Amino acid sequence: MCTLPKGQTQINSLDSMKEYDIAIIGGGPAGIMAAIAASQNSSNVILLEKNSQLGRKLLLTGGGRCNITNSKPIKQLLTFFNNKNFLKHSFYSFTNEDLLALFDFDFVEEDDNRIFPESGKSRDVLDGLTELLEDVSITYNFEVKTITEGFIINDEIKAEKIIIATGGVTYPQTGCNISNYSLTSHPITDIKYGLTPLITKRDLSDIAGVTLYDVIISYKKSKVRGNVLFSHVGLTGPGIINLSNEISRDITYSLLENEPDLDLEIAIDLCPEFSRENLKEKFTKDFQAKGKTHLKNYLKLFLTNSFINFFLDEIGIEKDIILSQINKKSKNKLIENLKRFTFKITGFNSKLAKITIGGVDLDYINPKTMESTLTPGLYFAGEVLDAHGPTGGYNLKIAFSTGYLAGISASEK
Repeated sequence: MCTLPKGQTQINSLDSMKEYDIAIIGGGPAGIMAAIAASQNSSNVILLEKNSQLGRKLLLTGGGRCNITNSKPIKQLLTFFNNKNFLKHSFYSFTNEDLLALFDFDFVEEDDNRIFPESGKSRDVLDGLTELLEDVSITYNFEVKTITEGFIINDEIKAEKIIIATGGVTYPQTGCNISNYSLTSHPITDIKYGLTPLITKRDLSDIAGVTLYDVIISYKKSKVRGNVLFSHVGLTGPGIINLSNEISRDITYSLLENEPDLDLEIAIDLCPEFSRENLKEKFTKDFQAKGKTHLKNYLKLFLTNSFINFFLDEIGIEKDIILSQINKKSKNKLIENLKRFTFKITGFNSKLAKITIGGVDLDYINPKTMESTLTPGLYFAGEVLDAHGPTGGYNLKIAFSTGYLAGISASEK
């Protein structure tokens, strides 16, 4: 069963076409790695990139420092992915050790096992990968608009095999575009925003830049622990970014058809180290022993100092009141809001979405080769697949490992 759309242009002759063993569409992390791997077994590989340079999105990763991967052992690493059974073979086929061995410079490990180049420059990673493409033909400013039967690209290039590594829909300035999903008629799951800041109903301009450290953010039954950063339009930071995936999955929408319409609530446990009962006991003791202490000063034990006034204004308790004057009702209100401080969410800050949720349906991809089970010779790699993880180098791990597996598999004779 062929999943490629039939072309509109009649092909009279293939004589003028350039022919390749393997054509790779997309010069991001997955496409570059696929080209490197494919060129190990074939000298007739072409990489097609719609921009004037490779790896534009790679340069943005890790805040421009390139969080190239996560060093957790593979067995542990896989637990962070919804599609761990699909990704298992690619992760073991191309490990972190294999990846880092490609470069002639050192890397450093930071918190949460995140790996960065020692220089702190994503450009060094891109340059190192580009040097390994010496046996690959690269065509820039080449936008693939059609793939017709026989693996004919734009009526100009014919390939024996094709690897699609066009990415998702985030960061459109890097070449990602929702139209890339229509290059084939391969089944696609719902396309959604992932790892994105959230827009709040409440104007948070007054506390923009304030961070809540190591809190627990919850949405329905989903909980994520991490930092929360307030922006002018809403909430961001690692905790919010990771929770956004659970919110996006829960809402019925697809960017192939419509934008999401959000009207929901999230809650933040501002004191995860204390239970409600612990707080009640501590308040009873402290409010007696420190009765002349102003509430706004006492709350420094639990909250970021620059957040306290906002917090008390929101729950309607006087910030200059002393502890001995706080009644039982206000004490209970403090405890409830320290454990469950809520925000109304009205949207995703889609311009800052880091990844795409959804993509090429994995039910029709061979996880041991990345080849379509519907169209022999057609492979997929990277973010175009319906496979993704949290922040912290996980998604580049997917790109490099699936890209390598697709390239090496496509080039096998």
